[in-house]
Amino acid sequence: MLKNVAAVLLNGVHPFELGVVCEVFGIDRSDEGLPVYDFAVVSAEGPDLGTHCGFTVSTPHGLERLEEADLIAVPAGESYAERDYPPQLLDALRRAVGRGCRVLSVCSGVFVLAAAGLLDGRRCAVHWHHAEQLARRYPRLAVEPDVLYVDEDPVITSAGTAAGIDACLHLVRKEQGPEVANKIARRMVVPPHRDGGQAQYIERPLPKAPCDTVGEVLVWMEVHLDAEVTVEQLAARAHMAPRTFARRFQQETGTTPYRWILRQRVLRAQELLEGTDETVDAIAARTGFGTAAALRHQFVRALGTTPNAYRRAFRGPQAA
Repeated sequence: MLKNVAAVLLNGVHPFELGVVCEVFGIDRSDEGLPVYDFAVVSAEGPDLGTHCGFTVSTPHGLERLEEADLIAVPAGESYAERDYPPQLLDALRRAVGRGCRVLSVCSGVFVLAAAGLLDGRRCAVHWHHAEQLARRYPRLAVEPDVLYVDEDPVITSAGTAAGIDACLHLVRKEQGPEVANKIARRMVVPPHRDGGQAQYIERPLPKAPCDTVGEVLVWMEVHLDAEVTVEQLAARAHMAPRTFARRFQQETGTTPYRWILRQRVLRAQELLEGTDETVDAIAARTGFGTAAALRHQFVRALGTTPNAYRRAFRGPQAA
């Protein structure tokens, strides 16, 4: 049963991510019939900790407080992706999981769990900005950069900032039911469950890798996203045989011509949904999808959300 919760901090902790954990588990809502958690903020590096915003956080609780927790949350912090961690903290986290405690990370707090070896062989989530670095530093885990959170009980990891709310509410829903999670969410004025994932928020600039033999064709494809083209036509532009062109394209871009142009069409559709009032039908025509249905299908496959929902997320409800 989820009753005792501890948030463990290191120097450079991010206040918002700490606040997420405090908001879900640290507030007494017994007047609404909601459970009250025995909540504590724990320091792994002395009683006074600096935040990345320039103020300090003080707590009387040291690592010994983790020994009684049912859930240990690790919020994000400055330079967590590069730094080393106190061995006593890593030992405490391993002991906690060994006795059946859950651990939950928000954003870059996942690096602490990875350093403790708690993610070896497990899937995990992290802010998309840190995904490549996490995978490179800890190759024994499986990073899922597009999702909001991953539940690999007893380890729960979440992506950046507000995704920590999603993970915390998920755990409450799992342990204490949807009614409790929904009431907490209502008090926080947040959705109790969000569809989609991080994919719709990830910045994906056009590839800048050197393309010695297909570079001119890539430029042409970017300008003519609305054109229906075949590999044979693209190969003719590059003055190559189709099979040679397809092989060179894969070598220089890391993908096929079809997948490359499909991704650029989705990117262009994102830009138009964010920055114009054009209808989805018009955007579908301009980006080579042809119909709104085709655009919607590929948009959902790539980003986990619909064009109209994407536009609302970035421009407000009135834009749908």
